Amino acid sequence: MKIARPMFLLVLASSLLLAACTPAVPVEEAAETEAVSEVQTEAAVEDVGTLKIAVLPIIDTLPMYAAEAEGLFAKHGVTVELIPVASAPERDQLLAAGQADGTINETLAVMLFNKDAIQMQAVRYALRPVEGYGHFFILASGKSGITDAQGLKGVEIGVSQGTVIEYVTERLLQAEGLSADEIKTIAVPKIPDRMALLGSGELAAGVLPDPLASLAISQGAVNVLDDSLHPEYGFSIYSFRKDTVDTNPEAVKAFLAAIEEAVNLINSDPTKYTSLLSDKGLVPPPLLETFKVPPFPTGDVPTEEEWNDALSWMKDKGMMTVDVSYADSVNPALLP
Repeated sequence: MKIARPMFLLVLASSLLLAACTPAVPVEEAAETEAVSEVQTEAAVEDVGTLKIAVLPIIDTLPMYAAEAEGLFAKHGVTVELIPVASAPERDQLLAAGQADGTINETLAVMLFNKDAIQMQAVRYALRPVEGYGHFFILASGKSGITDAQGLKGVEIGVSQGTVIEYVTERLLQAEGLSADEIKTIAVPKIPDRMALLGSGELAAGVLPDPLASLAISQGAVNVLDDSLHPEYGFSIYSFRKDTVDTNPEAVKAFLAAIEEAVNLINSDPTKYTSLLSDKGLVPPPLLETFKVPPFPTGDVPTEEEWNDALSWMKDKGMMTVDVSYADSVNPALLP
């Protein structure tokens, strides 16, 4: 027994020594490992592909630029290439050629694409007028003496004919009680020309989108009427080629999820994105300090009533001879 006791103490000491030499995982390291694991899980977002979007320099596009700046497209696994275009015809040419997958336009543009076969689908409102934030403005020259809608009876109003601008103009004046015979428009397709003619008084009245309308007002034009009380006419939409929706709906869903987040960010703190207004040319420099970013709509699509009214107007104008299906042209299923 006297020999066994030292042996027991030796074994015990060896065991304690081995235990002491075994590396322990510090609490901080364990926490860091867990955090890294969580980051890796979050980073493992499925890549759903690439979308090319034709983009005009208009305020409606701000959520796309905000989503890009905030990394929201990447967060949702979609690569988005924003392609600047200078005009609606250029935008539509890219879409028709398959060189762009989507854009911001209006229901009238979608109808024209779809008059023979369904080529485009509206998937979300982009910008919709609300009280205090008009989208399109019927302005009178400061030299005309016109101050209200009744003063526009028989007066030629400069518009881009056959577009949403003419549609909104006629609907707003009809809502004010003017008859078709009392509403006169004249084609002045280029917005800079409209602004210049309004300023000189050569054009008694004209229609401009904001923020250019705000600039014209700051230079002396009179705001006769805007669409803030009639949001059913002057809204814009996100639309995508039907081929894109059919072949890669997950990319479009990811795009719209990112837009939804961007809209919420802008609406909660619009001043945060003032630099984008300047960098992307969305607001004229003289207005940067005073322009108020409009609230952007949360996820929804145009109603069938809105669609049918625009379709009726196009048929009355002879621009459309067939009924274009609302159900086939407006797709709410991709919204988050």
